Amino acid sequence: MTCYHCEQPLPPDEEFTALILGEERQMCCIGCKAVAETIVENGLEDYYRFRTEPAEKAEADRAVLPDLEIFNDSSVQESFVIEAGNERQAQLSLQGVSCPACAWLIERQLSKLSGIAKVAVNVGSRRASVSWDSTKLNLSDIFETIESIGYHAQPFQPDQHEQIYNKQNKQLLIQLGIAGLMTMQVMMLAFGIYFGVFGDLEIVTLNYFQWTSLLLSLPVVFYSANGFYASAYRAFKAKSVNMDVPVSLAVIGLFITSLISTFKLDGETYYESICMFIFLLLVSRYLEHKSRHKSAQISANSMTHIPVVATLIEDDSQKTLLANKLKVDQVVLVKTGETIPIDGVIVNGTSDVDESMLSGEFLPVTKKTGDTVFGGTINQSSSIEVKVTTLFKDALIQSILRMQEFAFAQKPKIALLVDRFSQYFVSAVLAISALTYIAWLWYDPSRAFWVTASVLVATCPCALGLATPSALTCAIALLNRQGILVKRADVLEQMKTITHVCFDKTGTLTEGKFTLTAVKNRSDFSDSDILQIAETLESISEHPISRAFSSENVTLRMTDSRVDVGQGIFGNINGINYKIGSSRYFTCNIPEELAECNVLLGDEDKVLAGFIVNDKTRASAKNTLEKLPYQNRYILSGDNESAVSNLASELTIENWYSECSPQQKMQHVQNFQQGDGRVLMVGDGVNDSPVMASADVSVAIAGATDIAKNSADVIMMNQSLSGISELTRVSEQSYRIIKQNLWWAAGYNTIVLPLAVTGLLSPWMGVIGMSLSSILVVANSTRLLNAKAQD
Repeated sequence: MTCYHCEQPLPPDEEFTALILGEERQMCCIGCKAVAETIVENGLEDYYRFRTEPAEKAEADRAVLPDLEIFNDSSVQESFVIEAGNERQAQLSLQGVSCPACAWLIERQLSKLSGIAKVAVNVGSRRASVSWDSTKLNLSDIFETIESIGYHAQPFQPDQHEQIYNKQNKQLLIQLGIAGLMTMQVMMLAFGIYFGVFGDLEIVTLNYFQWTSLLLSLPVVFYSANGFYASAYRAFKAKSVNMDVPVSLAVIGLFITSLISTFKLDGETYYESICMFIFLLLVSRYLEHKSRHKSAQISANSMTHIPVVATLIEDDSQKTLLANKLKVDQVVLVKTGETIPIDGVIVNGTSDVDESMLSGEFLPVTKKTGDTVFGGTINQSSSIEVKVTTLFKDALIQSILRMQEFAFAQKPKIALLVDRFSQYFVSAVLAISALTYIAWLWYDPSRAFWVTASVLVATCPCALGLATPSALTCAIALLNRQGILVKRADVLEQMKTITHVCFDKTGTLTEGKFTLTAVKNRSDFSDSDILQIAETLESISEHPISRAFSSENVTLRMTDSRVDVGQGIFGNINGINYKIGSSRYFTCNIPEELAECNVLLGDEDKVLAGFIVNDKTRASAKNTLEKLPYQNRYILSGDNESAVSNLASELTIENWYSECSPQQKMQHVQNFQQGDGRVLMVGDGVNDSPVMASADVSVAIAGATDIAKNSADVIMMNQSLSGISELTRVSEQSYRIIKQNLWWAAGYNTIVLPLAVTGLLSPWMGVIGMSLSSILVVANSTRLLNAKAQD
């Protein structure tokens, strides 16, 4: 005799069995038994039906499914795990997540693992974003922990994730359909009995109707409602409670009581209340399921634009290759009308590219050789050849999705407060239900149970649990649709406390497209030599001003170069140390004739020349400032006094500071924060990291190329300041809706609890009230998705 799993000999002194393919199969050890049972439990039983070789013998103390251990392989992780030193980050699709309590449970269990850096579960998209230290924790341990509490996880893939959603949606519809169909039949019989439609019924006939109602209720109780039991079981397993605990207790209690009454031919039955309760609860869950998916679709719709395949140019021939298999430096052909498959640089051709899926702007952008293009954007006018610059997992769209996912999953203070209150409220409901049952046993034993059931049913805090996350999910989805990426969900909460708004000048209030309008040369060098030196120095800078100095014809060789952030650039050219930057970069006296120059060039001893570089004010700046409700407005700029003063006057901003270093900008923000000050900082997100980090909320008017390294809380993809006023409007509207939801949920429970406890509310009334309150909260939140942006 051999082990059914590994076909090793069976031990003579021990016996282990597992139910596989409908039969008890003998196993050689506890390890094979555990693995076999896990395979069966995870729906992988066909493995045994179609395998051609026996499995390897499992270790006796091994609890991890072999399928999970494969995720420790670096070649497998390459497709979905992001690496940063020892830290790893991955997105996982989750099955079995049905409510905020599920997310809380998974987060709490994973947080106990040594090596977990960050974990955030998004209930709406059924996804988890996890960061961990690879030296302390294996990815399979994360999968195992999720599996151990009854949920299933797998690497997030957009197409597979959609399949999981469709599978869950189909199952929920079947459960809902069965519950609805059976409820109609049971209600019809109950209606006839209660209102005497069938006349005076004999005991035998009445009992027949009760047995018929019992049979019709069985699929509703044991199939349609099994999700509530599973969720309640997981909560008990984790020594916690959630909203499905009182629901499950009420359903099981009512069913058992009705069953006893049916067998004894005595007492009340509640089959119609049970079926109606489950049906209406499933209706509210289904509407919530659909609305969350709609929100997630709006935020992740960019992934639907990514083509599955790409045309690879290799050895002067073309072949089709999966887009996610492309490697850096490979060249792909993108024909007119095709979607660009991955981030890269154009190496041949010029075309107009539709980047609306990134920026929200529908006017095409002309791209030529050397320009960067992004996966998911559409090539409109002519064929181009693109050299791949990033792997698929590191592409811009993937970065955006990861940021969105963390934003969706993070919880602001009000959400954490509501979650904590909901936990206590469920415990209080269970305690009040127990006290109600005891009190009614003393007062009127015949009514004790159904009054208790009414308390459990009517006061289930489903609406309270949905009040905050449903509104926040819809608000973030709305902003994402408008090209506003929110990286922290608590930004919406912080926005309503802002007292000061500070703007960087260059590239924020202005377009950041500089032109060199004048050269003032005080040296013995010719103007062309001075320009050559300036262009060579500026060639290593990413600051917008550097673009005013052409780097295409740089011929001088520079050594020992460095960029001093917020000041200028230093470099050695032909044995002489030069520096170029603002006036604060120089310790020597600035000649008066160069006072109006905003860029200076000098050597170690003196200033050699000055340049006047002009920038254009953003067209959206004035209109945006007029719409902002904040009275305290400031410009914090590193530019010279004349340029900052002129811009402040043009935009009617009374308070401004010029020639500020990044540290000085940060100091100004910290000064504004004294007392109860709250600061919103708007900048380019790259050059002003210190001030961005110190502000309560930071917004970057950033180019798409900077998005992955941007430290701002909010990123405007369309490079327009109008997003600032839209962010303010949506944050105000979302919190208004959250307050409405919370008032409704709290008010409903406050009113219905005493009615249920005193016996004035029957179970079916509680069912209707609870379900309608949840549906109302979800419907109120989805109003945000239909809101229109301000002009």
